[in-house]
Amino acid sequence: MFKQYKEAIESSNIVSKTDINGIITFVNDEFCKISGYSREELIGQNHNIVRHPDVPASNFKRLWDTILQKKIFKSTVMNRAKDGSTFYVNTTIIPILDENGEIEEFIAIRYDVTKEVKLKTALEKKERELEALNRTLEKRVALQTQKLYELNKHLEERVREEVQKNEEKQKMLFWQSRFASLGQMMANIAHQWRQPLTELTLALFNLKRASKKRDDEQVEAIYTEAKFMIQNMSQTIEDFINFFRPDKPKEAFEIAKSLEESLQILHKALEKEHIHIEKSVDTSLRSVGVSNELSQVIINLLQNAKDAFSDKKVGKKIVKIAISREGEFAKIVIADNAGGIEESVMERIFEPYFTTKHTAKGTGLGLFMSKMIIERGLSGSIEVHNCGEGACFVIKIPLVEETADVV
Repeated sequence: MFKQYKEAIESSNIVSKTDINGIITFVNDEFCKISGYSREELIGQNHNIVRHPDVPASNFKRLWDTILQKKIFKSTVMNRAKDGSTFYVNTTIIPILDENGEIEEFIAIRYDVTKEVKLKTALEKKERELEALNRTLEKRVALQTQKLYELNKHLEERVREEVQKNEEKQKMLFWQSRFASLGQMMANIAHQWRQPLTELTLALFNLKRASKKRDDEQVEAIYTEAKFMIQNMSQTIEDFINFFRPDKPKEAFEIAKSLEESLQILHKALEKEHIHIEKSVDTSLRSVGVSNELSQVIINLLQNAKDAFSDKKVGKKIVKIAISREGEFAKIVIADNAGGIEESVMERIFEPYFTTKHTAKGTGLGLFMSKMIIERGLSGSIEVHNCGEGACFVIKIPLVEETADVV
């Protein structure tokens, strides 16, 4: 039976033995396989043959201090294979004592965690990139806000000087002043942008859990989703910053594609809250504008529905999304069963800074920006009413001919 135990351990783990001076006396096949050395090349060599030069000497001092005190040493160790590649192993080194209680040899049992360590390193890199992006965003928003604030003050002074000269000039300066004042909203928009970070945090948590289970397929799927999420978050910021630039390009795009991008970003959040999406989509419909702007509107409406569900007890949470043709327009209907909107506030929900949520959940800019995107960016309209058991948003945007280029 001892032989069977020994074979079971050696076949599923990376095993080596050394004498008290660290000279290798035994290695199993798994050790040879991961290190790239043959058994003949290893036996009789010092175990530092696989030591990685980047590992501090203090690590090995701590190792020897531990095992020479007849204690078990455990750690994740970075090693170097014969071909120069790096591998990581979770290592347990056990001193073997003779009948007199003196150390006779050391046995080390390891298992390969190279994929997990590299995945963790990649995740940490992505987290640093995300933090850098966030810091850069805050600086850019602060700088742009200050510039627009100064421009706003300057325009107000000019309005007072020119108001009696020409009515048309007064209107032009008035709209320029309003344009400048939107810069003050950008700081709040930056805070609202943080909401998707919650979804990314959840994805990273699931990624960590999948890596511990060594589920490579799930790790790849979650990593791809997280990378897509980061790219869309970055693009969303650019869309907000560029939104009021008169020279930004508008192109033909597939409306169904904008919807799918929105659902991809919110997939995990909707799944976590057990929100079921029912779709009825005409995939042939196209419009002209910036597709990410429509995605931003859909994301905001779905987030609002998610927040409404969290405030109310609903048995089966459902959001119905329909995209259909209505004459020369595409009609997008997003309806939930979260209880609807109070009639007393229905007319105010598109006003800037108006919100029925707790301040921790929003600034009241989401629906205001959505309305501006639909009306100014896509030359359409957005309305809301209560229907059935919840709120129903109806968006209408002009269709484009099939011969137009699609992005």
